[in-house]
Amino acid sequence: MHHHFVPTCYHRTLGPYEPVLRIRSGDTISTTTVDAGGGNHRGVAVTPRGNPQTGPFHVEGAEPGDTLVVQLDQIRPNRGSGWARSVVAPSVVDPTYVKQLPDPPLAEWAIDQAAQTATLVSPVSSLGRLTIPLEPMLGCFGVAPFRQQAISTATSGEHGGNMDYRGFVAGTKVYFPVFEPGALFFLGDGHAAQGDGEIVGTGIEISMDVTVTLSVLKGKTIVWPRGENAEFIFTVGNARPLDQCLQHATTEMLRWLEQDYGLDSVGANLLLSQCVRYDLGNMFDPAYTMVCKLAKRFLPHR
Repeated sequence: MHHHFVPTCYHRTLGPYEPVLRIRSGDTISTTTVDAGGGNHRGVAVTPRGNPQTGPFHVEGAEPGDTLVVQLDQIRPNRGSGWARSVVAPSVVDPTYVKQLPDPPLAEWAIDQAAQTATLVSPVSSLGRLTIPLEPMLGCFGVAPFRQQAISTATSGEHGGNMDYRGFVAGTKVYFPVFEPGALFFLGDGHAAQGDGEIVGTGIEISMDVTVTLSVLKGKTIVWPRGENAEFIFTVGNARPLDQCLQHATTEMLRWLEQDYGLDSVGANLLLSQCVRYDLGNMFDPAYTMVCKLAKRFLPHR
């Protein structure tokens, strides 16, 4: 079944809230998200800032120990402008360089849906009117965390959250561990484009029209989020410091290779030793994100 849901309230934490809609496994939802500042498709703030989330959506049959599969079917900006911070965070440059960073004005970007581009409008600099391709993605999404916690959308964990990974685009399938009955799925924080690491603290923040298909893998237990696209499988670790989130992502990949692809421990390690690739997700917020990925062409046939 295809549901068309119009949100009227939003959450700035992912937690065990009353669901806004109950669906069956395999159903599709088309809905909208506001931007990180709470702005809707008209650019009007309709909720307080802080990565407000649409949801949660309850998927019938999902229980702790299962896996929620999220197929990102469509992610499309639904207005003509977005905003972004413009100066890199002090944490990503040498401490001796911090004083040389400029004052951080907000940047405005014009969105051209027909051309699929974003063009820098302001601030004025020697860079001029930079034009880049649109790469719409979700910065923050996931399920209700374990132990009935409500966790801020500023950060991330085993449940997902504010991961800001450029690979979360339409056509990608994402897997989340289920901690609460119904999984309780949230989504928001759309970016028209974003650099690796979200090193200024934002992408090009914008409201979105989003379509997802949610399904349940019964009895399939995972520890950290996983995903796949046409070319790669990948695992996601969220933590700080950076080496800890890399450890989570790499461990989850080894588990996946051994559990689902029939490799013994030595074979899984040998495969990663030469074929692993890493992508940087969020490097700005309380928990960093590291993605461990492996090209599907190297995987044993299942």
